[in-house]
Amino acid sequence: MQTQIHVHEERRRYIRNRVDFWAQRLSVTPRLVRVQRMTRKWGSCSTSGTITLASDLADQEAGFQDFVIAHELLHLRVPNHGKLFKALLTVHVPEWKKYDLRRGNVGCEPTSVPNENGEPS
Repeated sequence: MQTQIHVHEERRRYIRNRVDFWAQRLSVTPRLVRVQRMTRKWGSCSTSGTITLASDLADQEAGFQDFVIAHELLHLRVPNHGKLFKALLTVHVPEWKKYDLRRGNVGCEPTSVPNENGEPS
């Protein structure tokens, strides 16, 4: 029987493999990738290039995983949610809009409401 620690490590390894795939596809290199327990959002990207993803992202459907991972990695190229960001996300994850509202709009705080340019207000 698998221990909780073993299951957690499998989740982390799986998510990291997906990040490696998407980082190569998007031609970006995160400085550090963290996979940890998160309750308010699925992921975040720091200005220093650290990508943090929720460990339970591994339990979600593949399309949603791709959306979250691509979203955070794209912030390494475009720091906001403006038109360029949305255009790149659409190219790489065409159905991203159907996933955009789960657990507080990915890396944005749930209370953050985008303005007309798609940027947090």
